[in-house]
Amino acid sequence: MKIAVIGQSVFGLEVFKELRKEGHQIVGVFTIPDKDGKADPLGAEAEKDGVPVFKFPRWRLKGGAIPEVVEAYKATGAELNVLPFCSQFIPMEVIDHPARGSIIYHPSLLPRHRGASAINWTLIHGDRKCGFTVFWADDGLDTGPILLQRECDVEPDDTVNTLYNRFLFPEGVKGTVDAVRLIAEGKAPKIVQPEEGATYEGIQKKDKAKIDWNQPSQALHNWIRGNDKVPGAWAEIDGQKITFYGSTLVDNIATAGGQSLEIPGASRPGLVTKAGLVLFGNDGKTLLVKNLQFEDGKMIAAAQYFSRGTGTSVELTENEKAFADQMRVSKERAIDDSTDFFKSGAASMDVVRLVEEVKLRASGCQLQNEDVYMNPTFQDFVPDEELVVDYVRIVRLKPDTQLFVNGEFVDAEGGKTYKTINPTDGMPICDVSLAQVRDVDIAVAAAKDAFEEGEWGKMNPRDRGRLIYKLADLMEEHQEELATIESMDSGAVYTLALKTHVGMSIQTFRYFAGWCDKIQGSTIPINQARPNRNLTFTRKEPIGVCAIVIPWNYPLMMLAWKTAACLAAGNTVVLKPAQVTPLTAVKFAELSARAGFPKGVINILPGSGALVGQRLADHPDVRKLGFTGSTPVGKHIMKSCAVSNVKKVSLELGGKSSARSIFSDCDMEKAVGECAVFFNKGENCIAAGRLFVEENIHDHYVQRVVDEVKKMKIGDPLDRSTDHGPQNHKAHLDKLVEFCQTGVQEGATLVCGGKQVARPGFFFEPTIFTDVQDHMFIAKEESFGPIMILSKFKSGDVEEVLRRANATEYGLASGVFTRDIGKALLVSEKLNAGTVFVNTYNKTDVAAPFGGFKQSGFGKDLGKRRCLWVEFPSHRFSRPG
Repeated sequence: MKIAVIGQSVFGLEVFKELRKEGHQIVGVFTIPDKDGKADPLGAEAEKDGVPVFKFPRWRLKGGAIPEVVEAYKATGAELNVLPFCSQFIPMEVIDHPARGSIIYHPSLLPRHRGASAINWTLIHGDRKCGFTVFWADDGLDTGPILLQRECDVEPDDTVNTLYNRFLFPEGVKGTVDAVRLIAEGKAPKIVQPEEGATYEGIQKKDKAKIDWNQPSQALHNWIRGNDKVPGAWAEIDGQKITFYGSTLVDNIATAGGQSLEIPGASRPGLVTKAGLVLFGNDGKTLLVKNLQFEDGKMIAAAQYFSRGTGTSVELTENEKAFADQMRVSKERAIDDSTDFFKSGAASMDVVRLVEEVKLRASGCQLQNEDVYMNPTFQDFVPDEELVVDYVRIVRLKPDTQLFVNGEFVDAEGGKTYKTINPTDGMPICDVSLAQVRDVDIAVAAAKDAFEEGEWGKMNPRDRGRLIYKLADLMEEHQEELATIESMDSGAVYTLALKTHVGMSIQTFRYFAGWCDKIQGSTIPINQARPNRNLTFTRKEPIGVCAIVIPWNYPLMMLAWKTAACLAAGNTVVLKPAQVTPLTAVKFAELSARAGFPKGVINILPGSGALVGQRLADHPDVRKLGFTGSTPVGKHIMKSCAVSNVKKVSLELGGKSSARSIFSDCDMEKAVGECAVFFNKGENCIAAGRLFVEENIHDHYVQRVVDEVKKMKIGDPLDRSTDHGPQNHKAHLDKLVEFCQTGVQEGATLVCGGKQVARPGFFFEPTIFTDVQDHMFIAKEESFGPIMILSKFKSGDVEEVLRRANATEYGLASGVFTRDIGKALLVSEKLNAGTVFVNTYNKTDVAAPFGGFKQSGFGKDLGKRRCLWVEFPSHRFSRPG
């Protein structure tokens, strides 16, 4: 179709782009005039694509359409008008002109909240549902027939921004394009809007956003969040207008040490606490406000109300000063230290642009829009202690360090603690509660009660999925913090921690959230179905309390792999993180509470395997135990699970993973580039530690790998340029040193590495051994470190390499590199491993099952099969008649 797009903003831009992808011809874009020399994003994109762009300041004058404007529009020959985010009054001569009419996007479920500021009023009124409407445009009163509507739930702490970013923007773009598709197909309805339930509220302006304190806390919260960020709910305090942002409803907030703040008209004075400004409704309940803004535009953290202006400036390095000067001269107008970002004419979109520019140019700088609002002058923005150009200030590394039991952070029995160590320098990070047997019993009881009696056991599967989705969103919101904690606690390189440790964890929760309402039983045809009319069916039910014991190499990702599936199926969880890497698990517990998970559903118990892990295996109320770790411990757990109550068990165990076979006809670039043994410092359950290389390319391959190893930068994992961080803990480092000493003693050739790096911390050199014979210790045992073990095999002897690769009791993963598809299929079929990679390695996906072979364990993580449920025996009943 020939379409005229009449609108503005990034929303209009995205609709424009999607319509073009759909094959429609955009004959004209009508948007607002440039502001301060800057084109609207929609207009800028259209001009770049060569689409005619019109920037009329107005379409009507003195109540009538401007003839020359209407004629310019008609000349485009549009068959349909699409009005995404249109803020101008479009005359009916334009609305009614095209053969297929005009449609417009409105951010509410019409007929509710007709008019402007619809999202604000949705929140102010405390609506449980939000959504958007695509309707046939009328004379601007939002009363035209409805074409399409979509809705979402309103979360307790949603703001205009969160609703817009989470649903109204992405789904609104899709919905608008879907509406056009329906029109093109001749299937678009015209549903007359009912007047019942119709509301109309005008645009919400600053002078009307003053807070009425004579309301319950819920109403105050709705008013503040409904005006956040624009126009901003405000009140007079100490003789000036203060605007409130970031409201949250809270129960039992800690107010000890808080300073009283008199607020005229409020039922009680507010309290400035470390958490923020605590406010009271006339019902005595509380809400918490995060940020405050003064009349001059300066925004501060509410917790700093009484200490503003007392901060100490940071002394910039020469490099930081040079960067500040680059930012200063990169703008069109002169910038001095007193230049105010907002008073110079900046708007919210300019904030986004500035933040993205700084993040792009200052690699590694973690910056949020709020940092600009809180530091509007150039002097504040650059050297203030609240904006050190580093991730450390933004990522406030203060995770709770207690146990998480029944929805609360609590001390371990007897107040027992231990120190978790930073492998980068060997120094303690913090003290963590050390769970005892009684703590396990309390946590299991809480999980059992949550499953059998609590809200979780009664919850609709789709609502369960909604909570898991929200948890994933919170993890994404805190991904930099999680990655930094993971890096400090486990030694993982930050870039890898962000992408893999945290990134795949988020993907896992989102994947399993989608399974919650898709777990289905089946009907079974039986002989008695006719003529007796018997029906047989199965149901899939959650199993109950699941215990999870995870390793230290991927602390958060292993938590996600096992926990997400348990929760999706409706189970409750008691999880023991590895004793040496507890911190991301405890931070995860905090996020689960913020997501709204009922008490007892998720319980986190840092502690020792011998005490906590053993009690979980022995506990009679635990119905399933998932374990990832060594084969000897897995065997012991399996025995305990059988003796205690025949609980189900899944095991992903260690041992020497099946080898990777590299044939002479391989793609050498790929075979070298996929050196997965060095991935995550070799602390990887499917690390390809044992390689069989065809003899006629062996020496060339070894040299290529050595060249790559020499390029690797060993250093602080928080440095974004580091390739190889420290090993997880001291005992493991010592094991690797001993492993290499054994290899040398056995007669293997140490090509490079093999020793600890001469620096503080637990750093170990990437290591390569050649001339390794099958009987050697290093060929049979797993190092679980960055140690490559290479052996030759005779050219063309496929059977030999298969026999040698399978001569092990273990097999989690293996691989083959060859251009011969027949050889690839043969080898992958014959290799005894849970996963076989062909011409790639170490690739996992949340939709693909992952598990072991032989003594590398049984049961699967990830994929459809991972969802934990019990298939009950057939139920039979007869139908009457």
